[in-house]
Amino acid sequence: RERVTCLTAVPPLYMQLTLGDCVLHLSGHHGDATPGGHVRVPCSGLREFQQALLAKAYRHARPGVEAQPWGLDMTVSDPFGNRLTFTQALEAA
Repeated sequence: RERVTCLTAVPPLYMQLTLGDCVLHLSGHHGDATPGGHVRVPCSGLREFQQALLAKAYRHARPGVEAQPWGLDMTVSDPFGNRLTFTQALEAA
């Protein structure tokens, strides 16, 4: 269930990204956030998600999966230095 919904057609942009039960709200409004932010997103099926991203063959986002003491992490960065780290707990790994 992958869905991108653009909720405004003119700047500042606001959109919603949905993948399964995960919903992200992205805003271009001044003051909503600072470039360089970092968000951790708990998930399951991280290796399958990584393979789906790699299959898109986007040359600027080829994330790897890293083993951590708490489970698995995969970080994706945008051009502004914001990072999304998808994390899968040990129980689900």
